[in-house]
Amino acid sequence: MRVVIAGQGYVGLPLAVRAAEVGHRVVGYDVDERRIKRLAVGESYVEDIPAARLRPLLENGSYLPSADPSDVAGFDIAVITVPTPLRDGAPDLSYIEASAALLAQHLKPGATVVLESTTYPGTTEELLAPLLEEGSGLTAGRDFHLGYSPERIDPGNPTWRLENTPKVVSGIDPAALAAVEGFYGELVDRTVPVSSCKEAELTKLLENTFRHVNIALVNELAMFAHDLGIDVWEAIDAASTKPFGYLRFTPGPGVGGHCLPIDPSYLSWRVERALGQSFRFVELANDVNSHMPDYVVRRLAEALNERQRSVKGSRVLLLGLAYKKNTGDARETPAARVAELLVRMGAEVRAADPHVVVGVHVPEPVIPGQRAAEHDRHGDPFAAVHRVEASPEELAAADAVVLLADHDEFDYEAVATHARYVLDCRRRLTGATVEVL
Repeated sequence: MRVVIAGQGYVGLPLAVRAAEVGHRVVGYDVDERRIKRLAVGESYVEDIPAARLRPLLENGSYLPSADPSDVAGFDIAVITVPTPLRDGAPDLSYIEASAALLAQHLKPGATVVLESTTYPGTTEELLAPLLEEGSGLTAGRDFHLGYSPERIDPGNPTWRLENTPKVVSGIDPAALAAVEGFYGELVDRTVPVSSCKEAELTKLLENTFRHVNIALVNELAMFAHDLGIDVWEAIDAASTKPFGYLRFTPGPGVGGHCLPIDPSYLSWRVERALGQSFRFVELANDVNSHMPDYVVRRLAEALNERQRSVKGSRVLLLGLAYKKNTGDARETPAARVAELLVRMGAEVRAADPHVVVGVHVPEPVIPGQRAAEHDRHGDPFAAVHRVEASPEELAAADAVVLLADHDEFDYEAVATHARYVLDCRRRLTGATVEVL
């Protein structure tokens, strides 16, 4: 079948590659020409898709990266995997709308369209379906199939990949569900059908809200435990021995990526708009997690003060700029806020990260019609940070080292040996100079 994957980011590129590997003719469409040029020469910007996996598909013609709208024509299946950011606290569905407008021009009877982008319940049927119908003159359910399947990509996770992670699937009617499940059944080991698109949309929000709320719980607990002189990490270890009724979550410098800082707010927004009520758990979790970078800087300032140093003029080395270990994904990373606060307070901030490319913050894709200069108006959030290697010399020269993302590539023995003081936000280190968040 001819498959179009709209959006070639952390979700769309692995999906496009997998679809090509099982025998489909795939067009990976993205309006960001810089991405397409890199993909066209076999250069991947997503760690989960190495060049060795991408290049054979380019050579045999089963995968075509393209920014040309005409290449979308003739699709049998199209999957929308574009971002759904928040703008001023409200969902921005402009990427979905732009994708729908393009796909509608080429929609043919019998084709299938699937939305994977995270969004509020009702988007597929109340927004996407009318846009496709208006642009094509066809009717969803009668002329073409429409469904929703939430993405479950976990960047940098070597265990749970697209292929072996169960895939929730849905359709607006039984025929659509069968079409959607049939497509994904070729790509993954197991599909999980649900009764409607709204349940599938809520599934994704439930998964991420669950994580968001529980991370906020242990983050707040970590702050209180520190003030009470209690080792919260030891308590978490002990609680984790319980074989039932408990799931392990650990504190950190804040949440990042597209999911946790954004997705629960979609649910909160929908509840507020539809029911006129506030989703208090989400709002509280947002407040706790969004202020963790501020707490990290406060703890660092207190530690420097105890050592008769002020933040101003101190040399601070940040280890890890990505939002999680072993990935270059810097979207919504708490490291950006930590760096911003330290620079504002007069610190000399340096940073080491083997995954996040120098001078590059993983941006949102360009909106169709948007100029590159406008797209990059926010610039690099680490522009004021001097990028270095985590060498023994850099570690020893720093007044303080802050571990934010515990990449496996870091030499933790060297960190513990050479650093004068370490604020470990991931509990990866031990030693006399190490203080754990």
